[in-house]
Amino acid sequence: MIIDAHAHVSPTTYGATEQYLKVLRQSGIEQAVICPGAMLDVRKMSEYVSGQKKPDAVPKNDYVSQSVQSSPMLIGMACVDPCDPQAVEKLEQYLEQGFRGLMVSPLVHKFSFPDDNMAALATLCGERGVPIISHNGWRPGANTADYVLLAKKFPRTNFILEHMGALPTDVEAANAAAELDNLFLETSLGSYLHVSETVKKTGASKVIFGSEYPLSHPALELQKVFLLPLSDREREQILGGNIRGLLHLA
Repeated sequence: MIIDAHAHVSPTTYGATEQYLKVLRQSGIEQAVICPGAMLDVRKMSEYVSGQKKPDAVPKNDYVSQSVQSSPMLIGMACVDPCDPQAVEKLEQYLEQGFRGLMVSPLVHKFSFPDDNMAALATLCGERGVPIISHNGWRPGANTADYVLLAKKFPRTNFILEHMGALPTDVEAANAAAELDNLFLETSLGSYLHVSETVKKTGASKVIFGSEYPLSHPALELQKVFLLPLSDREREQILGGNIRGLLHLA
């Protein structure tokens, strides 16, 4: 079974769940892990980077919940702002509602991975057996090294780093994933060479297929994995087996 482990849905013209489900079927993907989208309009990323636009800091978790209820293909990850004093309580509520993990967004919410609030969320995720997924914030406190230190501090919690860490090749992310049992790398937007070299270094058990929909198309991202020189078992791990294990899916 192929699972897109990283997609964003939102009540927008470009990220609506109904459209995403059509794309999944066209791509031959049976299940998907969805997170709240549209906090940053991915069509206008340069305007956020330059400071012309500010993110919508309120995650659309309710929309994700409604989407999961509407289709058995979808699995929800909740997003909370670690700076929110009620972040832990909110995450507990979302997990009780059936969400399968935590997404944090250092590009939207101005926290750092070493923060006490982030530590509290990581502790809860470890206790509940659910993973944390995040991208880098490309600023002090929210880079690969900071995420790796968080994973080292909380070995009972599983951490997924989006986009293979980013940049054309994030060697630091690959080295850390090879070293740490609880750190995994997600493939979306990663270069083919970086994905290929990372699998050699970490093994297929540490790499997870994702699309970063709607910024990229699942079928396009899927081709990178199909082109990798892997055994059938290794490809199955990347395309679905690893995320099934992290989310305790049947």
